[in-house]
Amino acid sequence: MDLDLRDHVCLITGSTGGIGAETAELLRAEGAVVVTTGRSGGDIPADLSRAGEPERVVREAIERHGRLDVLVNNVGGTEIRKLEDLTDDDWQASFEINLMSAIRATRAALPHMRERRSGSIVNVSSTAAKRPSTGMPDYSVMKAAMLSFSRLVADLYAKDGVRCNAVTPGPTATQAWLGDGGLADQQGDRDEVLAKVGAGRPLGRLAQPGEIAAVIAFLCSPRASYVTGAAWSADGGSVPIIL
Repeated sequence: MDLDLRDHVCLITGSTGGIGAETAELLRAEGAVVVTTGRSGGDIPADLSRAGEPERVVREAIERHGRLDVLVNNVGGTEIRKLEDLTDDDWQASFEINLMSAIRATRAALPHMRERRSGSIVNVSSTAAKRPSTGMPDYSVMKAAMLSFSRLVADLYAKDGVRCNAVTPGPTATQAWLGDGGLADQQGDRDEVLAKVGAGRPLGRLAQPGEIAAVIAFLCSPRASYVTGAAWSADGGSVPIIL
Protein backbone atom coordinates (compact mmCIF):
# COMPACT_ATOMS: atom_id res chain seq x y z
CA MET A 1 0.00 0.00 0.00
CA ASP A 2 1.23 3.46 -0.89
CA LEU A 3 0.96 5.47 2.33
CA ASP A 4 1.05 8.78 0.44
CA LEU A 5 4.03 9.98 2.47
CA ARG A 6 6.28 11.04 -0.40
CA ASP A 7 8.23 14.21 0.48
CA HIS A 8 6.63 14.45 3.92
CA VAL A 9 9.19 15.60 6.49
CA CYS A 10 9.19 13.21 9.43
CA LEU A 11 11.13 13.64 12.68
CA ILE A 12 11.60 10.46 14.73
CA THR A 13 13.13 10.63 18.19
CA GLY A 14 15.12 7.71 19.55
CA SER A 15 15.73 6.55 15.99
CA THR A 16 19.31 5.27 15.95
CA GLY A 17 18.20 1.74 16.80
CA GLY A 18 15.26 -0.55 17.49
CA ILE A 19 11.71 0.53 16.69
CA GLY A 20 12.78 4.08 15.83
CA ALA A 21 15.37 2.95 13.28
CA GLU A 22 12.90 0.52 11.69
CA THR A 23 10.32 3.30 11.47
CA ALA A 24 12.84 5.61 9.83
CA GLU A 25 13.72 2.93 7.26
CA LEU A 26 10.07 2.24 6.48
CA LEU A 27 9.18 5.92 6.08
CA ARG A 28 12.17 6.45 3.80
CA ALA A 29 11.00 3.53 1.68
CA GLU A 30 7.68 5.37 1.36
CA GLY A 31 9.50 8.40 -0.02
CA ALA A 32 9.44 10.52 3.13
CA VAL A 33 12.22 12.86 4.18
CA VAL A 34 13.28 11.45 7.55
CA VAL A 35 15.19 13.21 10.32
CA THR A 36 16.68 10.90 12.94
CA THR A 37 18.03 11.75 16.37
CA GLY A 38 19.57 9.98 19.32
CA ARG A 39 22.31 10.25 21.91
CA SER A 40 24.58 8.10 19.77
CA GLY A 41 24.11 10.08 16.58
CA GLY A 42 21.49 10.39 13.90
CA ASP A 43 20.96 13.41 11.71
CA ILE A 44 20.67 15.66 14.77
CA PRO A 45 22.44 14.17 17.82
CA ALA A 46 20.74 15.10 21.08
CA ASP A 47 20.01 13.95 24.61
CA LEU A 48 16.26 14.44 24.67
CA SER A 49 16.05 13.98 28.43
CA ARG A 50 17.52 17.47 28.78
CA ALA A 51 15.28 20.52 28.73
CA GLY A 52 15.77 22.50 25.54
CA GLU A 53 17.07 19.62 23.45
CA PRO A 54 13.72 18.41 22.03
CA GLU A 55 12.90 21.99 21.12
CA ARG A 56 16.28 22.41 19.42
CA VAL A 57 15.84 19.23 17.38
CA VAL A 58 12.39 20.29 16.17
CA ARG A 59 13.66 23.74 15.30
CA GLU A 60 16.65 22.38 13.37
CA ALA A 61 14.49 19.90 11.47
CA ILE A 62 12.20 22.71 10.32
CA GLU A 63 15.14 24.99 9.46
CA ARG A 64 16.77 22.27 7.36
CA HIS A 65 13.69 21.19 5.45
CA GLY A 66 11.29 24.14 5.65
CA ARG A 67 8.45 22.14 7.19
CA LEU A 68 7.54 19.36 9.57
CA ASP A 69 4.68 17.04 8.68
CA VAL A 70 5.18 14.18 11.14
CA LEU A 71 6.58 13.85 14.65
CA VAL A 72 7.16 10.41 16.15
CA ASN A 73 7.99 10.55 19.87
CA ASN A 74 9.77 7.23 20.33
CA VAL A 75 12.66 7.91 22.67
CA GLY A 76 12.51 6.23 26.08
CA GLY A 77 13.96 3.56 28.29
CA THR A 78 13.74 1.67 31.54
CA GLU A 79 15.36 -0.88 33.82
CA ILE A 80 13.91 -3.66 35.95
CA ARG A 81 13.37 -2.23 39.44
CA LYS A 82 11.08 -2.62 42.41
CA LEU A 83 8.66 0.14 43.32
CA GLU A 84 10.00 0.38 46.87
CA ASP A 85 13.57 0.81 45.61
CA LEU A 86 12.90 3.80 43.36
CA THR A 87 14.30 7.10 44.59
CA ASP A 88 13.05 10.58 43.78
CA ASP A 89 15.95 10.91 41.34
CA ASP A 90 14.91 7.67 39.60
CA TRP A 91 11.37 8.97 39.17
CA GLN A 92 12.62 12.31 37.88
CA ALA A 93 14.97 10.70 35.34
CA SER A 94 12.16 8.50 34.04
CA PHE A 95 9.85 11.51 33.86
CA GLU A 96 12.35 13.45 31.77
CA ILE A 97 13.12 10.77 29.17
CA ASN A 98 9.83 8.88 28.96
CA LEU A 99 7.34 11.73 29.17
CA MET A 100 8.83 15.22 29.08
CA SER A 101 10.84 14.45 25.93
CA ALA A 102 7.54 13.90 24.09
CA ILE A 103 5.80 16.87 25.72
CA ARG A 104 8.65 19.22 24.83
CA ALA A 105 8.97 18.02 21.24
CA THR A 106 5.21 18.20 20.73
CA ARG A 107 5.01 21.66 22.24
CA ALA A 108 7.74 22.82 19.85
CA ALA A 109 6.13 21.24 16.78
CA LEU A 110 2.54 22.33 17.37
CA PRO A 111 2.80 26.03 16.38
CA HIS A 112 4.30 25.07 13.02
CA MET A 113 1.73 22.32 12.39
CA ARG A 114 -1.17 24.52 13.45
CA GLU A 115 -0.02 27.33 11.18
CA ARG A 116 0.10 24.90 8.26
CA ARG A 117 -3.16 23.29 9.45
CA SER A 118 -1.66 19.87 8.97
CA GLY A 119 0.38 17.43 11.01
CA SER A 120 0.53 13.98 12.49
CA ILE A 121 2.02 13.13 15.89
CA VAL A 122 2.54 9.54 17.01
CA ASN A 123 3.60 8.79 20.58
CA VAL A 124 5.17 5.41 21.29
CA SER A 125 3.78 4.29 24.63
CA SER A 126 3.67 0.70 25.94
CA THR A 127 1.38 -2.10 27.02
CA ALA A 128 2.68 -1.22 30.48
CA ALA A 129 0.59 1.94 30.21
CA LYS A 130 -2.58 -0.15 30.13
CA ARG A 131 -1.53 -2.91 32.50
CA PRO A 132 1.30 -1.71 34.76
CA SER A 133 4.43 -3.84 34.90
CA THR A 134 5.49 -4.57 38.47
CA GLY A 135 9.10 -4.73 37.27
CA MET A 136 8.94 -1.37 35.48
CA PRO A 137 6.85 0.81 37.82
CA ASP A 138 8.18 4.25 36.87
CA TYR A 139 8.09 3.42 33.16
CA SER A 140 4.50 2.17 33.45
CA VAL A 141 3.37 5.40 35.09
CA MET A 142 5.11 7.64 32.54
CA LYS A 143 3.76 5.67 29.59
CA ALA A 144 0.24 5.84 31.04
CA ALA A 145 0.63 9.60 31.28
CA MET A 146 1.70 9.63 27.65
CA LEU A 147 -1.64 8.08 26.66
CA SER A 148 -3.47 10.85 28.47
CA PHE A 149 -1.24 13.47 26.88
CA SER A 150 -1.86 11.99 23.42
CA ARG A 151 -5.61 12.15 23.88
CA LEU A 152 -5.39 15.72 25.18
CA VAL A 153 -3.41 16.90 22.16
CA ALA A 154 -5.83 15.09 19.83
CA ASP A 155 -8.85 16.74 21.44
CA LEU A 156 -7.35 20.22 21.50
CA TYR A 157 -5.84 20.45 18.03
CA ALA A 158 -8.04 18.36 15.73
CA LYS A 159 -9.73 21.60 14.69
CA ASP A 160 -6.32 22.83 13.50
CA GLY A 161 -5.72 19.82 11.28
CA VAL A 162 -3.33 18.07 13.69
CA ARG A 163 -3.84 14.40 14.49
CA CYS A 164 -2.27 12.73 17.52
CA ASN A 165 -2.24 9.01 18.24
CA ALA A 166 -0.37 6.55 20.43
CA VAL A 167 0.98 3.06 19.85
CA THR A 168 1.32 0.59 22.72
CA PRO A 169 3.87 -2.10 21.83
CA GLY A 170 4.45 -5.20 23.87
CA PRO A 171 7.94 -6.61 24.49
CA THR A 172 9.91 -6.19 21.27
CA ALA A 173 13.07 -7.88 20.05
CA THR A 174 15.36 -4.86 20.30
CA GLN A 175 18.63 -4.36 22.14
CA ALA A 176 16.63 -3.06 25.11
CA TRP A 177 15.52 -6.67 25.66
CA LEU A 178 18.17 -8.69 23.86
CA GLY A 179 21.38 -6.77 24.55
CA ASP A 180 23.99 -7.50 27.18
CA GLY A 181 22.70 -6.17 30.48
CA GLY A 182 19.29 -5.55 28.92
CA LEU A 183 15.85 -6.23 30.34
CA ALA A 184 16.14 -9.99 29.85
CA ASP A 185 19.55 -10.21 31.55
CA GLN A 186 18.27 -8.12 34.45
CA GLN A 187 15.65 -10.79 35.23
CA GLY A 188 17.79 -13.94 35.12
CA ASP A 189 18.93 -16.30 32.38
CA ARG A 190 18.42 -14.42 29.12
CA ASP A 191 17.11 -17.31 27.05
CA GLU A 192 14.76 -18.49 29.77
CA VAL A 193 13.40 -14.98 30.37
CA LEU A 194 12.83 -14.33 26.67
CA ALA A 195 11.09 -17.67 26.24
CA LYS A 196 8.81 -16.93 29.21
CA VAL A 197 8.03 -13.40 28.03
CA GLY A 198 7.26 -14.62 24.52
CA ALA A 199 5.05 -17.43 25.81
CA GLY A 200 3.05 -14.86 27.77
CA ARG A 201 1.71 -13.34 24.53
CA PRO A 202 -1.21 -15.04 22.75
CA LEU A 203 0.90 -14.99 19.58
CA GLY A 204 3.65 -16.76 21.51
CA ARG A 205 6.62 -14.49 20.78
CA LEU A 206 8.12 -11.05 21.09
CA ALA A 207 7.33 -8.48 18.43
CA GLN A 208 9.84 -7.67 15.73
CA PRO A 209 10.69 -3.95 15.51
CA GLY A 210 9.41 -3.78 11.95
CA GLU A 211 5.98 -4.97 13.07
CA ILE A 212 5.66 -2.01 15.41
CA ALA A 213 7.11 0.35 12.80
CA ALA A 214 4.39 -0.68 10.35
CA VAL A 215 1.68 0.47 12.75
CA ILE A 216 3.49 3.74 13.44
CA ALA A 217 3.96 4.42 9.74
CA PHE A 218 0.27 3.94 9.03
CA LEU A 219 -0.74 6.33 11.81
CA CYS A 220 1.75 8.89 10.47
CA SER A 221 0.26 8.75 7.03
CA PRO A 222 -2.69 10.40 5.27
CA ARG A 223 -4.13 6.89 5.00
CA ALA A 224 -5.04 7.32 8.68
CA SER A 225 -6.67 10.69 8.08
CA TYR A 226 -9.74 9.84 10.20
CA VAL A 227 -7.75 8.39 13.11
CA THR A 228 -6.92 10.62 16.05
CA GLY A 229 -6.99 10.26 19.82
CA ALA A 230 -6.45 6.51 19.49
CA ALA A 231 -4.13 4.15 21.38
CA TRP A 232 -3.32 1.27 19.05
CA SER A 233 -2.24 -1.96 20.69
CA ALA A 234 0.60 -3.81 18.97
CA ASP A 235 1.25 -6.37 21.66
CA GLY A 236 0.52 -9.81 20.28
CA GLY A 237 -2.85 -9.80 22.03
CA SER A 238 -1.46 -9.56 25.54
CA VAL A 239 -3.56 -6.69 26.90
CA PRO A 240 -7.35 -7.13 26.68
CA ILE A 241 -9.60 -4.39 25.36
CA ILE A 242 -11.56 -2.72 28.13
CA LEU A 243 -15.12 -2.01 27.00
